[in-house]
Amino acid sequence: MCRHLAYLGPAVPLASLVLEPPHSLYRQSWAPADMRGGGSVNADGFGLGWYVDGAPVRYRRSVPIWADESLPGLAGSIKSGALLAAVRNGTVGQPLTETAVAPFTRDQWLFSHNGLIAGWPGSVSKLAETLPVSELLTLDAPVDSALLWALVQDRLYSGAPAAEAVASVVRDVAAVAPGSRLNLLLTDGEQIVATTWTHALWFRRTADFVAVSSEPWQPEGWEEVPDQSLLVATKNSLAITPLAPQQAESPMEGRE
Repeated sequence: MCRHLAYLGPAVPLASLVLEPPHSLYRQSWAPADMRGGGSVNADGFGLGWYVDGAPVRYRRSVPIWADESLPGLAGSIKSGALLAAVRNGTVGQPLTETAVAPFTRDQWLFSHNGLIAGWPGSVSKLAETLPVSELLTLDAPVDSALLWALVQDRLYSGAPAAEAVASVVRDVAAVAPGSRLNLLLTDGEQIVATTWTHALWFRRTADFVAVSSEPWQPEGWEEVPDQSLLVATKNSLAITPLAPQQAESPMEGRE
């Protein structure tokens, strides 16, 4: 299973979020605490996406995060108030290329997926048929994460709010591909939309920032998001609602 994180708050060096914490994404790449979906390392690439004057900038590689000798200097010298980062554990049978590594991006959006689509690709062929052919022909890579991003984009650019676009894709894919792990993460630099679907997600919110992560990167102040939930956060608010109909709603709007 991949690992990912997102942050909104005061501008800080990227290294302070990705490399320096005691259980940083860097450490999670080779010593994850929770790999319930299988695998033991996230060595199939990594990516960082941050914002400069409201526009996303992306840096991604197909090598393990620890193998990029340029990253410490780069991440230590760049500050941003919004970040999405990921390390990849590629699904067997899917390509291990840079274009398959999150974050995926379009316009102001950055997107990541932690998990897999069960029965790929046949299980979601009917959903894929709902997309314009041009979208299928221009997927970043022939992988399940890229298709999920195409499905989310299709709903975003049809006018759906970000939370609705993400939640509806998770529900639709889960319905046709039971057993999938659909932990999605989306940001435009102003809000974070995330889902838990058969894997963990944690959040930390203070007066200054909000962060979500597959695993806490430091021991203090984190809370786990219930499975099959949708999280929507800005710098000033955070709400968690159920994705599955049988769950009781548990809003956390404005939680400190």
